[in-house]
Parts: sequence; C-alpha cells; structure tokens
Amino acid sequence: MSGVATSPRYRRVPAFALATSIFITLAVTVPLSAPPTRRTPTSRADSARKLEGVMISAVRESAAPISQKTLSRTDIQQHYFGQDIPLVLQGATPSLTSYAETGNYWGYSYIRLRGLDQSRINITLDGIPLNDPEDQVLYFADFPDLANSLQSIQVQRGVGTSSNGTASYAGSINMETMSLAAAPRAGTVQVEGGSFGSRRISADYNTGQLPNHLAFYGRLSALHTDGYRYHSGVEGISGFLSGGYYGDRDILKFTATAGYMRDTMAYLAVPAADLDTNRRINPLSPQERDGFGEQLASIAYTHLLNENSSITATLYRLSAAGDYDVLLDSLETLHLDFVSYGVTSAWSYHRNGLKLDLGFNADSYARDHYAFMHPDLGNPLYFNTSYKHDVAGFAKLGYTLGRATLFGDLQARHAEFRYSPDVHAGISGSSISWSFLNPKIGATYQLTGPLSIYASYGKTSREPTRTDMFAGFDNLDTSSVGFVGGLNRVKPETVHDVEVGTNYRSETLDVQANLYSMDFRNEIAPIGALSYIGSPLNKNVAASYRRGIEADVTYRGIPRWILSGNATESMNRIREYTDSSGDVPVTYHNVEPLLTPRFLSFARAQFALTPSIDLGVQGRYQSVSFLENTSDRRYVLPESADLDASIGWRIGQAELLVRGNNLTNSKKYGSGYASDGVSYYFVLPPRNVFVTLKVGI
Repeated sequence: MSGVATSPRYRRVPAFALATSIFITLAVTVPLSAPPTRRTPTSRADSARKLEGVMISAVRESAAPISQKTLSRTDIQQHYFGQDIPLVLQGATPSLTSYAETGNYWGYSYIRLRGLDQSRINITLDGIPLNDPEDQVLYFADFPDLANSLQSIQVQRGVGTSSNGTASYAGSINMETMSLAAAPRAGTVQVEGGSFGSRRISADYNTGQLPNHLAFYGRLSALHTDGYRYHSGVEGISGFLSGGYYGDRDILKFTATAGYMRDTMAYLAVPAADLDTNRRINPLSPQERDGFGEQLASIAYTHLLNENSSITATLYRLSAAGDYDVLLDSLETLHLDFVSYGVTSAWSYHRNGLKLDLGFNADSYARDHYAFMHPDLGNPLYFNTSYKHDVAGFAKLGYTLGRATLFGDLQARHAEFRYSPDVHAGISGSSISWSFLNPKIGATYQLTGPLSIYASYGKTSREPTRTDMFAGFDNLDTSSVGFVGGLNRVKPETVHDVEVGTNYRSETLDVQANLYSMDFRNEIAPIGALSYIGSPLNKNVAASYRRGIEADVTYRGIPRWILSGNATESMNRIREYTDSSGDVPVTYHNVEPLLTPRFLSFARAQFALTPSIDLGVQGRYQSVSFLENTSDRRYVLPESADLDASIGWRIGQAELLVRGNNLTNSKKYGSGYASDGVSYYFVLPPRNVFVTLKVGI
C-alpha cells in the first residue's frame, strides 16, 4: 500500500440494524429557590432559550478577543444539500479547506484549518467533545445529515478559547443542536436527487414548548450515492432525538443521535498521468468495503441560581464499532470498537461588566483493536486494547471597563494513555501521561459603536496520537516494538498564537479582519520514513510557523442583494528538519508545510429576484500548495477554482432548491500526496446538479 497519505482508520462494524430510539420523558419537579413569577409564553421561551445555551456560551465565549465565524441555521441551510460538515464549511470561513475521498459530497471527508489537519481541531456538539481520544479526529461520515439538526456552528481559528476534550490547536468547531425552547411547532420533509446516483430523504419535527413545559425534536435521514469514483458508493442512515423539561429556572434535556454508514473504500489517490486518461479511477478493490456506526447519548441539567448566575452539568456516552476489509497479500478485516463515558459542567456568572465562566470535563475511554484473515473469521490475528483518561478544567474571565474589555482564559489538562497488548504478543503493557497548562489573554476596545479592535495571545500544547506513538502499527509485538521504541518517541507539540484584528458591524456591512502569527515548537509533522502500510510517519520539527492575514466581509447595502466573501494570504515555513527515511539523511531549511496554500478566497452573491425566488452564485480559489514538506516544485497540488450556482423557489410551505456545482467543469484536485517520486491526487467532482424539495408539515 505504498503511497497512502490518509491510511484507513480502523473503522467499520459487524453489520447491524440501526436501533429504533425510545425516548422516555420523566416529569421532574425541581424545588425552586423562589416562587416563579407569572410569565407570558414568549418571555418564558426567551428565558429558556438563554438558559438552554449556558454550556455553548461557556465554550464559545462571544466576548473573547479571538478570530472566529459563527454560522446561524439560516446560513447553514442556505446552501446545504446533505454534505458532510467539512464540505458545509467549505468557503464559509477563512483559511479552511476540505475534500471528500469519493469525488462527491458524501462519505469520508476531511478538513484543514490554516493548513493543519483535523486531528488538531477541537470538535464539540453542545459542549460534548467528539474527537476520538486516540486518533484525535472525528469522522463526520459517521453522522450522515447531521447539519440538518444544527442550530449554529462556530469556527474559531487559532487556539481560540478553552473547550472540552482534545486540544484546540489549529482551531475549534463547536456545533449547537436544534433549540427546543424557542423553536415554533413545525416540521419538514426533504426529498433530494442528484448526480452520481445520489438521493437523500429526511423528516424532522419540533413540537415547540408545550403547555406542560415539555418540548421534543426528532429527525430521521437516509442517503445513498454511487460516488463519482468507481465503486466508491456510500449508504448512510441516521437519527436524532432530543427532548426536555423547561421550567422557569430549570432545564432537564436528553439528546441522542446515531449514525451508520457503509461504503466501498476510496482512500487512495491516483497519479496525474492516470487521471488524465480516466478521472474516475479508484485503485482499491470492490472487495475493500467499510461500515461504521457511532452513537451519542447525553442528559443535561441546567439551573438558574439567581439572575446573575447559572450552572449546568452533562453526562454523556459516546460509542462506535466497525471494521474494514483491506487487500494486502490476502483479504484482511480490521476491527475496532470503543466506548467513552464523560461529564462536562460549567458555572457562569454575569453581572454588570464582569463575566466569569468555570468549566470542567472528564472522560474515560477504551478501544479494542483486532483483525482477522479471510476466510478464518473466528480466530483473530491479534487483540489489543488502549485506554485513555482525560481531565481538564478552565476559567474564563472578562471584565468591561469603559470601552475596553479585558479577557483571561486558563486551562489545565491531564491525559493518561495505557496500552494492553495481545496476550500472545510477548511484550508487557506500557503507559504514558501528559499535563498541560494553556493560558490565553487579550483585550477588545470599542472605538465607535460599530467598530472594535482586539488583540490576544494564547498557548496550547497537544499530545501525540496513538498512531504517532506506534509508528503506524495497529499491534505491537516482539517483531515491531524494537522499531517503534518507547511511547515517548514523539513529543507533545506546542503553539504560541498571536491574533490582532478588527470587527465592524452595521446594518449594511459586516467586516472581520485579522493578522495572526502561530509559532510552533516540536510540531508533529509527516517528515519520517513510511509505516508498514505506506503512511508517512510523523516526527517532531523543532521550529516552524504560520503567519497570515484573514478577512471576512458581508455587504447588504444594495436592495435585494447580499454580497459576501473571505480571503486568506499567508506565509508558512518549517525552519529546519532532517529526513532520515532514505539511505542518506537530507536536511531541509525554510520549506513550506504540505497542503497549506498561500492564498485562499471565496465570494458569494445572492439576489432576491422576487419575494419567493432567490438566486445565488459563489466561487472559490485556492493557490498552489506542496504535497511534501520539501518545497519541491515537482510535487504540488495545483491551483484550483470552481463556480457554483443555485436557485431557490418558495411556494407556501414548500421550497424547491436547484444547485449546480463546478459549473466550469474544472479538472483540478481536492487534495493529494506524493510518494516514491510520484504525485497522487483526489479529484474534485465534475459538473453536477442536485435538486432538493422541502415541504413544511
């Protein structure tokens, strides 16, 4: 498998049917510290909505001097046609790139922020950490159609503010699920068809807040695509259910979501010479199939202590199981299953110019790794287990004094990893732990009513993944442990991030612009030899940096028009490293990190042709980037540009959306890698059309 840049995760489940979720609502009477005052339904909904968002507010910290973009539900739905979250966010915020393996919009998709891969991006849902503690990634394909159940998405760039779970290193993506408290009683059925044999159906319903203080929301979805690349089809189903009791001072809310997907794998890229002949080539065999399921369940309690403070606590369980088939000398099936239990809690105090948020998160995680050789599926080749425990707390303090708001944020985090080898491995177990203290400070100054400036400094450290520590091996024994060495073979990496920016908000114009400087120590980068399956091994780089300017603009000053766009210009360097993968070590100086374009831009124009018909057109441009950390011009991801357009037509409770993508039929690529002197690429989908019908119920 030489040349694998993104080797398959150990994903996929023994086939199972998605269980029907059963939700039991318990009528809970909570003693109140004072008798509730009489409220109108509207004021009660507004108060409950504010209380419902306590955890989101603690994680996002809207007053913090950071570089961020928040997408509302309207923003999300405006151009959504079932894409995975990385592709929903494509173009929505500066410095973000994404692609899908299938050459379509569904299936395994990946995201990079400021050129850093998604293992360095903290991802949460209602404050619940979703990154797998071992891989430190989230495979969004496990939750098909998740964006349909989101109220908002915030993308923080840089270290941002402290969050729950894995380190917010390149940035964070914190997602908020559908609000129950303030939503009206309504439902929607969506039916969609499109290119590459794609089809999707979903139905959701929100009861709104009922007279008995209960509220519910549910969604069921199913999708299928053949994929653009040969035998890269995807099938997915998912369900989402939430419900709660909304008192005057208390909320008890339950949330559960589950997804299951199957696909024929397409994780290998293809040489440009072959793509010139046939862009649909998939070098993997139709036998190499994948299936995976993931489930999240949580119960959260929020209490308004007094008019200035509130507290919330959430218990959650995140689990997954799966396997995939890979054809080496013979067909092998590799399995994983994991379960994680955790708790998050936050206390918020807001009074006059003072804002204080205290947060806590702890989780315990165990993951089994095992494999079989066909046709013997009864006796595993090996069976090992990894354990990881994580405890973290943060304190965020904001104080407004006149036009200035001072901000401080301190996170303390401790993580432990323990490995239990196969009973026949001939080696003993091992463990390692890390402790981090991550400070952030900054200030915002309100120059005028609509104009403010901000500056901040933050430091974050992050531990290596299991793959980093194990040099790509899934099982350690006497034959591999000598090559791998100790679990400290890769050291933690640290980033020092400085952000300086400005925000301007008026009725017609929104502008956010900033400068950033991210300086890394011991950055974990793919600069070593290849693993046993051909993946580049990560090692520490002593010093590197990413510096740039970002801008995001929306203009509403022309009747019936909304114009928006963003752009990033950056300079990125690895100061020095030595590649010892060949017979003779080679030292490189001041080279550009891979897959980090110097320039990115996105522009969108929306025109209200009539009160019921909207037209939209948008375009993206991405400059050249390198496929290796060598600045070798022979191995580059070429510049690319594509153009999309849409028309939406509303008739009563129905809406018809027609979207055309890559209208110029660009023959460029979404990502790639280099190996053995050859550049390999993942193709962008050719010109395609999707038609979505939404009907309100």
